[in-house]
Amino acid sequence: MTPELPGYLIVMGASAGGMPALARLVRQLPATLPAAVLVVQHLAPNSSGQHLVERLAAGTGLVCELATHGQLLRAGHLYVAPPDRHLLVHEGTLLVTKGPRENNYRPAADALFRSAAAYYGAAVVGVVLTGMLHDGTAGLEQIKRAGGRAVVQDPLEAEFPSMPESALSNVAVDYTVPLAEMGPLLIRLVSEAPLAPGPIPEDIRLEAAIAERIVGTTEEIDRIGTPAPISCPGCGGSLWQLNEGRVARFRCHTGHAYTLAGLLDDSRRGLEESLWVALRMMEERKNLLSSLTTNSAELGNAPQLERLVEIKRHINRLREFLLNGLDQPLPPELEA
Repeated sequence: MTPELPGYLIVMGASAGGMPALARLVRQLPATLPAAVLVVQHLAPNSSGQHLVERLAAGTGLVCELATHGQLLRAGHLYVAPPDRHLLVHEGTLLVTKGPRENNYRPAADALFRSAAAYYGAAVVGVVLTGMLHDGTAGLEQIKRAGGRAVVQDPLEAEFPSMPESALSNVAVDYTVPLAEMGPLLIRLVSEAPLAPGPIPEDIRLEAAIAERIVGTTEEIDRIGTPAPISCPGCGGSLWQLNEGRVARFRCHTGHAYTLAGLLDDSRRGLEESLWVALRMMEERKNLLSSLTTNSAELGNAPQLERLVEIKRHINRLREFLLNGLDQPLPPELEA
């Protein structure tokens, strides 16, 4: 192994509040770091990503660059996932793909963490930083199952604590530290001999292979999951609940993946959109009934007036329900 090849991978995931957190952290890492650093920061799909690379490069001795497909991994280099592309690893090289979203993210920290676990096992340190929701939780658990270490920013200092809190609630995290202590910790971890490598769980290898090919087969998913009576929000296909790990997860054979919390968030948004459409259709019906009852030929038509009063009542209740949020019970007339 040449000195430039990394003995370790450090994989980082961040979302809201991630840019300043990443800048503070990589400022602590030296150019001689015997590891490659791979970063997923959720960015707008139409951004270039170069501004993040330049911001990170300004404060560190690491060589910072936007990841490109087929690029060789090198120690002392930091690779940033391009916007709207997953960043994966495969036997010492980077893969940059526009595969299916995971938990509605692309790039997704889960996808990067899983691929690192599949190929580097015990030589992976996973890091979850500030962010909303729960990207990185499932991938961090897979790093642990493959023998790697898990590091999480102290949620008490995170600008957005949801991602760190989710990881801490679901994964046996090794270190929970503030950013000021994280750099020295990472340097120490990657300067030690890697933990004794063990076999990589088959489900992790198979999921990594599916992500690389962008599409799998139902037979492959049957090996690692059980069919679930739920449709994939991303493509409308069937979902399988994955059998391994503490984090409840679902996947379709085309590659979309969700944690249970992510699936609930997605179904909530779908329900809300459907109810707004229903409200619009009820408003249109109300307008038609109003036109009928004001027509001279329909004046005094008691059934039409009753229907108009009834639909106005339903509209008011549905509008109140939507404006107050979906956490309250549905109005009885809207229940199945």
